[in-house]
Amino acid sequence: MMAKRKISLNELSEKVDITLSNLSILKTGKAKAVRFTTLEAICKALDCQPGDILEFVED
Repeated sequence: MMAKRKISLNELSEKVDITLSNLSILKTGKAKAVRFTTLEAICKALDCQPGDILEFVED
């Protein structure tokens, strides 16, 4: 979605007010959880729905 919107990790980090390292953890799928407020901010910044950026993967 970031590529589709032509936005870098740095730009998204600034728009969402999340540290670059935390955003990177989310992007790589290494996060165990995400706050709804964070998800909402990311979706607003990328003009998308949560389903556009989340994927369920069974362990």
